[in-house]
Amino acid sequence: MSESPDAIRADIERTRAELGLDVDALADKVSPSKIVDRQTSKIKGAFGSVRDKVMGAADDAGSSASHLADSASGVAHDVKAKAEGNPLAVGLIAFGAGLLAASLVPPSAKEKELAEAAKEQAQPLIDEARDIAKEAAEHLKEPAQEAVAAVQDRAQEAVETVKAEGSDAAGQVQDRASEAQGNVTHS
Repeated sequence: MSESPDAIRADIERTRAELGLDVDALADKVSPSKIVDRQTSKIKGAFGSVRDKVMGAADDAGSSASHLADSASGVAHDVKAKAEGNPLAVGLIAFGAGLLAASLVPPSAKEKELAEAAKEQAQPLIDEARDIAKEAAEHLKEPAQEAVAAVQDRAQEAVETVKAEGSDAAGQVQDRASEAQGNVTHS
């Protein structure tokens, strides 16, 4: 209790800022997109390493094949060790691998056609959702205005109550002061 209110406020702000940084770091660590990015980078690094080994050792094809197999085995072992006992990690790795593979294959004409058809079919739903949102906003406008009016009324009542209680208290203080003054003059 010996600390000043300003010191306490500063300590609270410092703690809040540190906590915010910790929460941001944790959110970044567990974000699925960041996990996929990290796993994709690891896989690209492993394949790049394998590619460098294969391309750099073109003189000795047997040696390159051996290194390639060792590298692939090492990557597979690392992925297996990290994923073992963690089905979420396995799913994320599989998702990342699928996403990587899908990004390498260009969409076919049929896929483009189906995507366009889905977009056209979804447009009425999007329009309907927009209309529903506007309607909901209109329906909420009146209750919100009523709530604001109720809060204003309650605040006005509170102001009047505080004024009345303040006046009563001031009157009581004046009465006691007069009474005390009378007691002092009679003594």
